[in-house]
Amino acid sequence: MKHSDISHLGRIIEITPEFTTVEIISSSACSSCHAKGLCGVSEEQVKLISVPTDPYEEYHPGDEVNVFLRKTMGLKAVWISYVIPLLVLMILILSLSPVIRHEAYVGLAALGGVGLYYVVIYLLRDCLAKDFVFYIRKKQN
Repeated sequence: MKHSDISHLGRIIEITPEFTTVEIISSSACSSCHAKGLCGVSEEQVKLISVPTDPYEEYHPGDEVNVFLRKTMGLKAVWISYVIPLLVLMILILSLSPVIRHEAYVGLAALGGVGLYYVVIYLLRDCLAKDFVFYIRKKQN
């Protein structure tokens, strides 16, 4: 593992020729992880992640593996999910305030702009999914 990777322990659930489905095993180690703010894996939820199947590695359902994501991809996810929508919100509020007299209408328009941003992100999810590729390695004891 490189220092620029975010990793979590997981268990293989299903293997197909295209994708290997891995269930993230939540543990108390998440609370002390240096990347917990970037990750989104919490102790109370089970996450299923689809990883492209490596034809050169032999995995079996039930195997424990480490799931990796490059740290730069985690930072990119934070920008897409939180920072850019905040900028959209602030820009709309500041630019619409002098034009529209009622604050409620400015707020609704700004929230509508952020909602539109998330709709566009949802429509581009397949394109974005190509950038956020997880990979796995066998658990090292």
